[in-house]
Amino acid sequence: MSATDSLPAVRVLTKVTAVATLLLIFIGSLVTSTGSGLAVPDWPLSFGGLFPPMVGGILYEHGHRVVAAFVGLLIVIQAVVLTRRDSRRWVKTLGWVAVAAVLLQGGLGGLTVILLLPTAVSASHAMLAQSLLLLTLFIAYATSGEWSRRVGDLEDSGKDAGASAQRNLTARWLVAALGASYVQLFLGALMRHTEAALAVPDFPLMGGQLLPLFDEGMYAHIAADRRATALPPVVASQVVVHVLHRLWALAVVAAVVAVNYVARRRTTRQRWEVLQPLTWLNWLVGLQVLLGAATVMTGRVPLVASLHVVVGAATLATIVLALVRVVPVARGAPA
Repeated sequence: MSATDSLPAVRVLTKVTAVATLLLIFIGSLVTSTGSGLAVPDWPLSFGGLFPPMVGGILYEHGHRVVAAFVGLLIVIQAVVLTRRDSRRWVKTLGWVAVAAVLLQGGLGGLTVILLLPTAVSASHAMLAQSLLLLTLFIAYATSGEWSRRVGDLEDSGKDAGASAQRNLTARWLVAALGASYVQLFLGALMRHTEAALAVPDFPLMGGQLLPLFDEGMYAHIAADRRATALPPVVASQVVVHVLHRLWALAVVAAVVAVNYVARRRTTRQRWEVLQPLTWLNWLVGLQVLLGAATVMTGRVPLVASLHVVVGAATLATIVLALVRVVPVARGAPA
């Protein structure tokens, strides 16, 4: 057992940190969705000071920096508390890995401003945010009361070979869903930072076809009818990224369907700890598909586009939660 068993405050801190990280992803997506990435043109200061007038795009960009600083402080406090209060060396290490990750994230955020929003840096900034969320989520789970209760499950699961086999198969499909979701989030980040969100501005068809031709400017007349007249001409690379993002969504849905089929085949052998996050996952994936369609059909309204980003992050986190719940926790083992 860990020293955190008698410290509910530590469990609250790690959960708050994970939720705050998810909130930060939403606020960061608002910066991109509103086109406010360069509303504050300097870094680390804002217009040479600490707190500029919060108007227009500055509200989103500087607000993002303030919330990021708060989350960074939470992660540092979390690392210090885990070092002092948790007896497991690997948990302490994860706490400081999270600190290193948030410092790197801050540096990438600064580079996006200094280098004027280069796609590679901006997309890396977005993907590291997803990884940091998963790290804070795992730390929260490792310090939870549920983790402590599950210590020794590896020995118990060996008594039922059928349950063990089903768990292993469910875990494999969850890993596949996790990989597919990560790829989808990368394609989404690439689409956002290459201004390809409306490169194909109709739904469910694409340019009036199931699969569009990748000709430059072929969607200009459609964009003009979809409140996108202010956008620059569509180029073939933007269409490719957009189409790949839509098509890969089918791979994510297929992986989630497969996970549900495997996990629910013999529900008497699968624990509620696994089935519960799968139910959440199903709702999140359905909502994510609707938000993706709404992003296109509304001409990329900032709030809708940002909700699409944060629900994608929540979907990834839910897959990880299901995965850590399906894998038995060995006594004395880190994972």
